[in-house]
Amino acid sequence: MQKLFVLGGVFLIVQILWGHRLPLIIGPASVLLIGIVSSLGFSYSVIYTSVAIGGVLMLLLSLSGLLAKINFLFTSRIIVVILLLIGFTLTPVILNLLFENATGFENFHFWFAIAMVLLMLLMNKWFVGVWKSVVVLLGLVIGTLVYIQFGKPMDPFETTTLSEILSSDKASLFIFPLEFDFGVIVAFIFCYLALLINELGSIQSMGSILNVEDMEKRTQRGVAVTGISNVFAGLTGVIGLVDFSFSPGIISATRCASRFVLIPAGVGLMVISLFPGLVSLLNQTPSLVIGAIMFYLMVTQLASGFHLMQKQKAVIDFESAIVIGFPIMLAVLISFLPVAVVEAVPSIVRPILTNGFVMGVIMVIVCEHFIFRKIKA
Repeated sequence: MQKLFVLGGVFLIVQILWGHRLPLIIGPASVLLIGIVSSLGFSYSVIYTSVAIGGVLMLLLSLSGLLAKINFLFTSRIIVVILLLIGFTLTPVILNLLFENATGFENFHFWFAIAMVLLMLLMNKWFVGVWKSVVVLLGLVIGTLVYIQFGKPMDPFETTTLSEILSSDKASLFIFPLEFDFGVIVAFIFCYLALLINELGSIQSMGSILNVEDMEKRTQRGVAVTGISNVFAGLTGVIGLVDFSFSPGIISATRCASRFVLIPAGVGLMVISLFPGLVSLLNQTPSLVIGAIMFYLMVTQLASGFHLMQKQKAVIDFESAIVIGFPIMLAVLISFLPVAVVEAVPSIVRPILTNGFVMGVIMVIVCEHFIFRKIKA
């Protein structure tokens, strides 16, 4: 967490001053969480080596000028499916968070999650202006306080000083030696395709809102910096970073579009990382509350996908609906495969064939560009 805070702060400032130079918020990429969770059967080093390789590929893609040449691949239907896949394939993770350590309190956990998500949806509906942008923060605070009062008693947390961490044998800044696994690397490449879409969408939407010039150069620099940040994330063993797509909504609510107001936020993240006790306190958020927040965020993620589907008229006939429906159904089935089935898949292709998100992306590309391809007259 300390390394993640440092990287987030550093690259937030780098993006603002030298990257895309837009007021975009940076943070951990949920799509990479899918890749990490799906590869937990492999070593720590194998997973984060693959994250670093994905960052290198993003950097090379930006420097090569190929960004403009791969846009044809991402049609409106494929983008819709990717948005929906993120929500559906994180369902097992959300379930694990909601019912972790729930022995004897299962009923409370179930109704707590539903009530908290409904409360956040109501706040999102009722709140106006800047208050809309703090719904998740309010949910975190309110949910934690309610859990402490009525939920399962929490174990006291232990704090560690910075000197103790630095002197620990387990303290390591990097993950060396690197370990390579072809299947895991391929799986993360597909995750990075989705991350690239997220990055391009965030930059382009912000550029259109602010009506800025030289968007091609800004996009190239922004993707390059994101690539570099993911290289460092992989080498240091933390989840990769991406520009968040909800940034334009915050600007619309606050009426402030200055990129420089985010510099103190970046500095604040770096300062927090120097205080292990404060990081430990932030880490004490109950898993039930985290799961409920992820539940809420994935609801909004699915809503964004359905809204884009309607706006872009992605479904115009039965075949176009199949292009969307089949990959999602396949991804959901794979996400809940029994352990015995997963272990029966050859290890070299297991990271691909047992990753619901990756298989969903592969299938929607196959359906869109090959099976149900529309041939122009």
